[in-house]
Amino acid sequence: MGGHTGGTGPVEVEPMPGYLDLINRASTVMLGAWRDCSNCGLGLTKRTLLDNAYITWVEISLFFFCAFLWTQIRRGLTESLFKPLARWCRLLPKDAAKMPESAWKLVFYTMSWCYSTYLLFFTSYPFFHDPPSVFYNWKSGMSVPLDIAIAYLIQGSFYGHAIYATVYMDAWRKDSSVMVVHHIITLALICFSYAFRYHNVGILVLFLHDINDIQLEFTKLNVYLKSRGGGYYLLNDLLSNMGSVSFSITCSSWCS
Repeated sequence: MGGHTGGTGPVEVEPMPGYLDLINRASTVMLGAWRDCSNCGLGLTKRTLLDNAYITWVEISLFFFCAFLWTQIRRGLTESLFKPLARWCRLLPKDAAKMPESAWKLVFYTMSWCYSTYLLFFTSYPFFHDPPSVFYNWKSGMSVPLDIAIAYLIQGSFYGHAIYATVYMDAWRKDSSVMVVHHIITLALICFSYAFRYHNVGILVLFLHDINDIQLEFTKLNVYLKSRGGGYYLLNDLLSNMGSVSFSITCSSWCS
């Protein structure tokens, strides 16, 4: 039961490198691979995009138009509904500044999730009940059904709007710069999955993500509402805790 393996002596284990050593080794390997690759880099990326990505100028124009439209809709709802509601509830100043953002996101994610639910459960698409079917009959440049293209336009343009909104409309937080990066990466994933025609699996991903965002914004709203008008509301505290637990469960289930 000693530190031997079949009489061959102790097994020597290489010690874990420090962070600086790890970064140095990784950068050396990556630079070596880059120098040895004669067909990599921007040239290969450009050829891949030109050969396999399909997106039209009309679709790009619709994206910018809808991103602008989401911004105007949010401004209208904020001034006419969300801010008056925050004043009526007599929220604390710090909560009143954040409440319109969460209310807007809750409205949007609920709407987009309902549309994804419609596509997956009330149409002939079998993607939810038969996940491998998302890859059946796939081919480069295949046409995208109009109802799925609409879902992508809704989601893509919203995240285009969200980049602008995080910088110019939302209350600035410690993690706001991280959220900008998150929105850029999410938008890139949406655009690439559409352009490379992985839209079927994309609908499943959007469905799973949106339900988490609904729970997150619902939880935030109840956190803001539990202390208002100089009083404490147990129901909102209970709802915020329930939302937090359900968010954790669905996130961990999705990740697993």
